[in-house]
Amino acid sequence: MIVVARYSFPHEAHIAKASLESAGIESYIADEHTVNTQWLYSNAIGGVRLMVAERDAEQALQILNSDFSQDVDNEMPGAERSEVCPKCGSHDVVAFTKGKRSAFLVFILLGFPLFFYKHGYKCNQCEEFIEKL
Repeated sequence: MIVVARYSFPHEAHIAKASLESAGIESYIADEHTVNTQWLYSNAIGGVRLMVAERDAEQALQILNSDFSQDVDNEMPGAERSEVCPKCGSHDVVAFTKGKRSAFLVFILLGFPLFFYKHGYKCNQCEEFIEKL
């Protein structure tokens, strides 16, 4: 096994490991528990190491160095949104949580949360709230 990448935090290594495993490359994370226990040691020991078999190293490096952000942007649910405001017919709607401020205020005043907010969309043209289905 050889080291193909080093990370400051274990969660970064796990994301990279998942990318490799989705391509069928078996990998191993080293020093994860040491960094979790004493995160200040991360730089001293060289971070969390992502290791693969020597035969898979070239392919693993190619996957880890690839930029898939454009593919993710194209698949985002909001990218081709079909929500239309029922009041004015505008397509200028954004994700919005109704009642979030009052729920926070109740939490501050009473000391325990009351979750009475709703997730949905808000029209930027007429300020109408549209509930998620």
